[in-house]
Amino acid sequence: MKLDSSTTKKLADLAKLEFNNEELDEIQRDLEQMIGFVEKLNEIDTANVEPLTHVSEGGLPLREDEVKVSIDIATALKNAPASKDRFFTVPKVIKK
Repeated sequence: MKLDSSTTKKLADLAKLEFNNEELDEIQRDLEQMIGFVEKLNEIDTANVEPLTHVSEGGLPLREDEVKVSIDIATALKNAPASKDRFFTVPKVIKK
């Protein structure tokens, strides 16, 4: 499947990513390869394959819940570079 640049730009915008024209071309080629791989999977005959709920038949082992000792808030925040009240504070990284 071929993608056009407007579709690639829309996908980038939905993902909140910004690319220059060269990067956008590269992303578009990568997306086309991924879509091609998925289209190739559609060619596989799965008519006689039973659906799976788990990859392994045994399922996942569960453990009992255990109450464990935890540290108090003051100790947890002792080495934090910045904190406010009971929470760690970090610089804002999202611009929009």
